[in-house]
Amino acid sequence: MSTSRELVLKTLEFNYPERVPRHLWFLRWAEIYEEKRLREIQDDYPDDIVFYSPAPYRVKPITKGTANDIGVFTDEWGCEFTAFERGVCGEVKNPLVKGEDWEDAGNVRFPEELLSIDIDKVNEFCAGTDKFVLQSDVVRVFERLQFVRGSEALLMDIATENAGMFRFAEKLHDFNCRLLETWGKTDVDALFMMDDWGTQNTLLINPDTWVKIFRPMYADYCVIARKYGKKMFMHSDGNTLHIIPHLIEMGVDAANLQIFCIGVENLRQFKRKITFWGEIDRQWILPAATPEEVRDAVRSVYDTLWDIGGCIGQCEFGPGAKAENVRKVFETWNDISAIIQ
Repeated sequence: MSTSRELVLKTLEFNYPERVPRHLWFLRWAEIYEEKRLREIQDDYPDDIVFYSPAPYRVKPITKGTANDIGVFTDEWGCEFTAFERGVCGEVKNPLVKGEDWEDAGNVRFPEELLSIDIDKVNEFCAGTDKFVLQSDVVRVFERLQFVRGSEALLMDIATENAGMFRFAEKLHDFNCRLLETWGKTDVDALFMMDDWGTQNTLLINPDTWVKIFRPMYADYCVIARKYGKKMFMHSDGNTLHIIPHLIEMGVDAANLQIFCIGVENLRQFKRKITFWGEIDRQWILPAATPEEVRDAVRSVYDTLWDIGGCIGQCEFGPGAKAENVRKVFETWNDISAIIQ
């Protein structure tokens, strides 16, 4: 029987994995309000993916406050996230960059400390597990620009092709490349990038604009992954149908997408071209569906997108999700795996 690491690799490479890999995402909310049932699910259906590797920094990143708690948390970049509920990350209410031409972009602090990871300790962790390990520091472009500028102002900057925004984005991209290069030198199995690009029905910006401005940066990140022999994983919420062909062309191995928002049948065209790293619908299925509806949802993913690989059994346990439905997701994937064997 394959180890978890081997199982995930077989799935990504469409190489007859013995079962569907498992990966439960959970938010701090689930640990606070559903800890007992969360741990029971984890015990019964252990993850095959470590999300994320420990990140032992030689120089400690500068933060203030407690993430995912009520109040204000300041991250490594100096962005302030205000939360009104325990277990959620909050929102930026006071962006650092307010100048029309980004003339105050110097307010943003690039966290060079993130480049000081102790590679030997990361490698020691990877050697000590048979699970598939993702890097710890997530690379973002669109979301980081929102965090420092504010969503509405940033969308206006994109629409008007603001020169100050492009200057800052170039610096951000350089930092992201250096961060990925650093993680590429470790023994993690995959690099990871994320940006939430979709609304309920389409992208937040014109797809042609996405291709012009953002695709080249993501493509560079994929090149770095290949340079170090790593897989590339990406997450993006919403209806992201327009960008999936580009993710495939760039070499993204696994994408965590809201496939029920997109429409599972709409994704059939991409079968065996990319691995769908979940997810099961958290707008309706996880909060409100019957056990039979949960089972049918998982089966629809398998029937439509699995072909000697290509699916990771993933869902998110967060606000609104019923523990029994999360359990049913993994129970169903387990039943499907018995058929595969």
